[in-house]
Amino acid sequence: MKKLCIVLVAIMLVFAFAACQSSNDAAEEPATEEPAAEEPAAEEPAAEEPAAEDAEAPVAEDIQLPSGAVMSKGPHGEEASPASDLALSAEELQKVKDGGYKVALCFHYAGNDWSTAQQQGLKDQFGKMGIEVVSVTDANFKAEQQVSDIENAIAMKPDAIVSIPVDVVSSESTFKKAAAEGIKLVFMDNCPDNMEAGKDYTSVVSADNYGNGVAAAEVLGDALGGKGKIAMVYHDANFFVTNQRDEAFRTTIKDAYPDIEIVEEMGFDDENKGAEIGDALLTKYPDLNGIYATWDIPAEGVVSAINAANRDDVIVSTIDLGNNVAKIIAEDGVIKGLGAQRPYDQGVAEAILVGYALLGKDAPPYVALPALKVDHANVLEAYNEVYHVDAPADIADVYKQ
Repeated sequence: MKKLCIVLVAIMLVFAFAACQSSNDAAEEPATEEPAAEEPAAEEPAAEEPAAEDAEAPVAEDIQLPSGAVMSKGPHGEEASPASDLALSAEELQKVKDGGYKVALCFHYAGNDWSTAQQQGLKDQFGKMGIEVVSVTDANFKAEQQVSDIENAIAMKPDAIVSIPVDVVSSESTFKKAAAEGIKLVFMDNCPDNMEAGKDYTSVVSADNYGNGVAAAEVLGDALGGKGKIAMVYHDANFFVTNQRDEAFRTTIKDAYPDIEIVEEMGFDDENKGAEIGDALLTKYPDLNGIYATWDIPAEGVVSAINAANRDDVIVSTIDLGNNVAKIIAEDGVIKGLGAQRPYDQGVAEAILVGYALLGKDAPPYVALPALKVDHANVLEAYNEVYHVDAPADIADVYKQ
């Protein structure tokens, strides 16, 4: 009997030990799983570190705004502040994101590659800032249409408007109305009459239009070997940026290329008249060697006139690296080069300045991006620099080595 009791006690101890071990194993299982469940929370601070590493880094960390010398002055004679100096801290960016802000874009004209690229830069940067774009309008270079566009934008009660005035006189009262209603204003290239930076609007952002006019003159002058007869197809309007580039072209030819004669200057008020003006110039001057057009669309019209007249001995320079002129330069056609604006970067800079305005942060009155001289040798690299994408196949494939 004594032995039986000892056996029974031993068996009971074995079961008790097994039950305890099973209980311990079950209790330990959640502890082994918990770290895996908590890993995302533990990683969150590390994910935030890059934004806080450099408080003065530009908002668009993947877009480094270009720096370089600028020849242009602002609409009131202001010295240019480099776009590359613009920055919002991580804390400032978060405040903008938390604001739930809205913005309207009122273009003078939206039917070209410049406007398309600038709009993309604005939208990309606003997306990073959490700002909603509620309206995009195209005035088609008509002052009365733009006034109506701005009125409609005001009615939408955006926190900011980014615009380029078609006419600095007729748009003044409407933009002042927007400012009086507390809407922040950032301008592309120019500002309406009788408006003051820091009071009525935040800033003007522009390309170096004077520098681009110089580049267009150098391209044409050098391609002609410093000799010949040329004509100018200029923008016959009180439009600050085109007036700057036209004056820069004219002055550079006269000063740097004394053996090149500007035989005539023909103005236009409709960019689609390039072919008509080109045909008139070729007819009037059969010994003409070159033509300058103030931007790419009238330049395309001039090229069509040259082709129709079988006058490929006449060469062209212009401003703005649109897709059509980029292709002509790539195939070493009659457009020998140009001065390029940087519309995508300009849009990014304007969006950042909207952030300045919404935060009440002091902003420079005039911000500019450097000119980019483009010819056959660098057209593919320049395309990437202007648009932040590689040149499409129809341009790259026709490039002549």
